[in-house]
Amino acid sequence: MTTVNIKDEFIKLGQALKLAGVTMSGVDAKFIIQDGKVKVNGEVDTRRGRKLYDGDKFEYDGKEYVIKAVN
Repeated sequence: MTTVNIKDEFIKLGQALKLAGVTMSGVDAKFIIQDGKVKVNGEVDTRRGRKLYDGDKFEYDGKEYVIKAVN
C-alpha cells in the first residue's frame, strides 16, 4: 500500500490520482474515474470531486493507496 501525504484536511479524488503518480493530467484522471476503474474505501466511485480525508483508501489497477494528512 502506498501512502499519499496531504497538507490540507482533504484532497479530491482526481487530485489524489495525480499526486500518487497514477495519472499525469486531470483529464486522464477524469476518464479513469468516470469509467468506474477507481474504488474508494472498497466501492466504485465515479465522482472526480469526491473528497478523501485522512485514512481514506483508494484503489486503481490492483494497487492500493491511503491518504495521510501531515501537519
